Amino acid sequence: MTTLLSSLKVIDRPKIEPKPPILGKRMKLIEKLDEQLAMAQCMLQNQAFEAFKDKSIKDPETGERKIVRKRKAVRPWYYDSDNHYYFEIKVGLKTMELAKGKTAIDVGPKDKLLEVIGIIIQAVERGELDQQILQVSPPKAPKVRRTSKAEPAKA
Repeated sequence: MTTLLSSLKVIDRPKIEPKPPILGKRMKLIEKLDEQLAMAQCMLQNQAFEAFKDKSIKDPETGERKIVRKRKAVRPWYYDSDNHYYFEIKVGLKTMELAKGKTAIDVGPKDKLLEVIGIIIQAVERGELDQQILQVSPPKAPKVRRTSKAEPAKA
């Protein structure tokens, strides 16, 4: 007679490798570029752009946590000079240097803005801007865990 547990395959716990930090930075940049794409679409359609973020707040009366949508300010990464548009990629508050001493992308007329942002998103997805991302935002040092415990007092 066999037990249910003996029918399962039991192994040692496999070691799970941590994901490289560039993947998280890439995903965050893609999210920001998607916001810029939506903002540019609204600008081209002469509509107001609004971005929201979900915030968890505690209700003072009931003590329950609720998720509330709050409006957030998003600044455009594109700008124009005499109806000629330029685009800068930002990581945090810093502008990414795409080539030595060059930070802006020459877009041209504003109707090409969506196409340029789409190309940038594809480049980030493929990892073409990884070196530039790491220059602007270097990975943080791993947290050191203290394993030594306080020694017991000797009598």
